[in-house]
Amino acid sequence: MNENTNPWISKTKETVYENPWIKVAHEEVITPTGTDGIYGTVHFKNYAIGIIPLDEDNNTWLIGQFRYALKEYSWEIVEGGGKIEDNPLEAAKRELQEEAGLAAEEWTKIAVFNTSNSVTDEVAIIYVARKLSQVPQQPDDTELLQVKKIPFAEVVEMVLNNTIKDSLTIIGVLKLQLLLQQGAV
Repeated sequence: MNENTNPWISKTKETVYENPWIKVAHEEVITPTGTDGIYGTVHFKNYAIGIIPLDEDNNTWLIGQFRYALKEYSWEIVEGGGKIEDNPLEAAKRELQEEAGLAAEEWTKIAVFNTSNSVTDEVAIIYVARKLSQVPQQPDDTELLQVKKIPFAEVVEMVLNNTIKDSLTIIGVLKLQLLLQQGAV
């Protein structure tokens, strides 16, 4: 089988829910093995954007907030969304200011990945931001955030001991740790 050929056949597709951020679809399908089936998908209208600000002493900033879907508090890298049709770096710059009150002169993209490719088409992009300066913080009117400056090495430990469970944070922090060890960033 050619890996670029889609073995799924969509018989019907119906949007069952939509809001400004997502669209949920229900499909009747024929599976790759030829059987009838159903599939539910979530289309994201935004990129997931993650930013790891890193100062000259290898400190970073974490954002703490209560995550409604999980019903629990979460410490994360700076995160937000950027419209698919817009430049993701511009969204990253906006989110860094909004959530952490920081601006950066130097930006490096370190990861692009699918967040949950079995049911969503969401794409995440992680940046490292350096040469930082303080600017006014401007959180969204729905966000009640805590911001803390912390050594990057401590964040790595929080990921390794499962204190941090957020996927963008885990992927971004571990990738950055590896790149720092290799001297690649």
